[in-house]
Formats: sequence, C-alpha cells, structure tokens
Amino acid sequence: MTTRRRFLAAGLALAAVAMLSSAPARAAAAKHPSLSERDRADIASAENYLNAVKSLKARFLQISDNGAQAEGMAYLARPGHLRLQYDPPSPLLVVADGHFLIVQDKTLDNPSWIPLDSTPAGILVRSDVTLDGKDLMVTKVKHLPGVVEISVVQANDTQSGDLTLVFSDAPFQLRQWRVTDAQGLTTTVSLFDMQTGIPLDAKLFEFRDTKFLRPNI
Repeated sequence: MTTRRRFLAAGLALAAVAMLSSAPARAAAAKHPSLSERDRADIASAENYLNAVKSLKARFLQISDNGAQAEGMAYLARPGHLRLQYDPPSPLLVVADGHFLIVQDKTLDNPSWIPLDSTPAGILVRSDVTLDGKDLMVTKVKHLPGVVEISVVQANDTQSGDLTLVFSDAPFQLRQWRVTDAQGLTTTVSLFDMQTGIPLDAKLFEFRDTKFLRPNI
C-alpha cells in the first residue's frame, strides 16, 4: 500500500494528503469568488462556532469514495489536538499531538508524521480558526434545508483538493466534513452523539510507540 493510499483510508487524515502544502503549488492563486452577505454571515457563524468549541467527543461514520465504511470515536481538544480511534477490525489510528498529524496503520511498518500546520486537518484545531483568510479561501457556501455547507481550498493551490464543512443551522453545529482530493475522490465523515465542552484525558492525544522515533520539530 502506498503512503498516499494509506492516507486516503484515514478520514480526516485524508485532508492531509488531498491538500498537502509541502509539495510545490500546482496552480497560482485564483480570484476570490463572489460571496453574498448571507454567505459571509454563515462563514462568520462557522468561524465563531469552531472557535467556541474547545473540546469535542463524538461517534463518527466514515464513507470512502468506493463505498467502504468505518466507524469510531472522534476526540478534539483545541488548540492542536485530535484523535480518530477507529473501531476494530480497522487497523487505523489518527492522532494530532499539537505538532504532528500521525497516521498509523498497524498492518504497516511505520506511522506517518505530517506537520500539523501543513495540513487542512489542522483547520479544526487551530487556536484561531479563520476559514476565509490568508492561507485558506472559501470557494462556495451552499444553503440546503436546515444545512449550511462551506467549502474551502488552499489559497495558493486551488487545484489540490477541497474541504467541505457541513453544519446544521438550528442549532448551528458541525455535523460532517467531506474531503475531495485532486483526483476527485471524496471521503465523508459524519458525527453523531456529539458532546462539547467536556474534559478529555490528555493521553488521548499522545502517540506512544517505542518502536518509532518522533521527528524533530
């Protein structure tokens, strides 16, 4: 299994590959799309919501582009920390430890360590979430009954893929994210039984395996 295929299998970690900024930009910055006042209000609501969520615990359902499904528990603690604990028999574990996004497939020899700041996976755990700013650009805001969808790309490489955040509007809550990579493959992660503002054990966001060395920061 290639490194890229491994990432494609791992929910939010897919965002790390689909839009990875460590590779040279393949496209120049695009012109910012026209956004209505309603669009901008929804973007502000999304940013305010994400910045207000300091911790989160939820069940998740991941559906890959080929229809394969996986479930597990998602934990988030801002800033910088995330854990996707996949249910057996999935061999995957995804941890953001404040510096790296670590993707472990227990059927393979080595986990992958990706600088968290270089991935859109880091969007949700930033200390200050700005969806339409210096490094990210909102490309579309879609309004459906009871739902708001906000799609973002890297501002300097709009062809590398996009991340769509899906919110319910009453109450305004994150319900789902979709990642589409440069090849057009989409992975969807939906959240259920969500709890926010709860204490979480710091050990959830540690990756400890004596067989593997942590990269230098």
